[in-house]
Amino acid sequence: MIGVRTLKTGLGATITLIIADSMGLQYATAAAVITILSIQSTKRQSIQMAVNRLIATVIALGLASVIFMSMGFNALAFGVFLVFFIPIAAKLNIGEGIVPASVLVTHLLTSGSITIALLVNEMLLILVGVIIALMINLYMPSIESELSKCRRDIEEMMHKLFIDMAYALRAQCISIEEDILYKKLETSIKEGQEKAYKYTNNYLFTKGSPFAEYFNMRASQYQVITYMREHFTKFFMCFEETEIVASFTEKVADCMRGTITAKALLEELEELRNNFKASKLPVTREEFENRAMLYQFLNDLEHFLEIKRDFRESLTEEEFLEYKKGYGL
Repeated sequence: MIGVRTLKTGLGATITLIIADSMGLQYATAAAVITILSIQSTKRQSIQMAVNRLIATVIALGLASVIFMSMGFNALAFGVFLVFFIPIAAKLNIGEGIVPASVLVTHLLTSGSITIALLVNEMLLILVGVIIALMINLYMPSIESELSKCRRDIEEMMHKLFIDMAYALRAQCISIEEDILYKKLETSIKEGQEKAYKYTNNYLFTKGSPFAEYFNMRASQYQVITYMREHFTKFFMCFEETEIVASFTEKVADCMRGTITAKALLEELEELRNNFKASKLPVTREEFENRAMLYQFLNDLEHFLEIKRDFRESLTEEEFLEYKKGYGL
């Protein structure tokens, strides 16, 4: 299936070639190639690349003019040009302009002379190429539906992980699908972060939406879940303690679906911790170690919920309403 970017690239190159030909520019195909190289995944990337290539071209044409007029129009002169130009472009962080600018410089090399008309021709080639690419890139298909689906998938997977964790606490066994679910969750979070980056960078004058912060928040929570996974398998509790912690873990699972807030769960967790502190002190070494692991598990739960609470409190009311769209926090 032909993708949107492929269609935009083909359309952009065609339009550029037609315009360059109609303007009577020499080496019109070079402008089309520049358009092909300038089609990017986001609007911000396209603008930054266009600026970098324009700067690189001005530097390259000026440097090449000096070197060619001093050393002649030959391969050695072109090599000397590259030796100086590439480090300069890298130093100025305009590396994207090295290839197109070098191609334009070859036009000076093959012409055997430096004229104002030829320099203007080369600048027009780069201008037409990047401007058409920018115009074509103004259209970016919306990926909000993809972001929303990715978000729902992540929340459902986290919900299942906590439900499985509660079951494991009661049954003292883990699901055989646990490893698969953890890997799938990690992959989905990374995909969400990549999509959110593209989404945010398609806003030229605003920061976009809280999607990027949301997926970063889930990535932080995923790290906490991996710690919890290690801790809860290392302790054994009496039936009463098991049921209390398992029930609270199920409530954390419900938090993934918005039926209860992280802030409310943090308050309940503090009460739960105080109740454990007031309970009978452990006697044996095994009981002491077990109690320590229990507190560590509760600390992990607390950290997990704090990350969610802090994310919610960082949102403005407008961002919250945009983010919510049918979800709870």
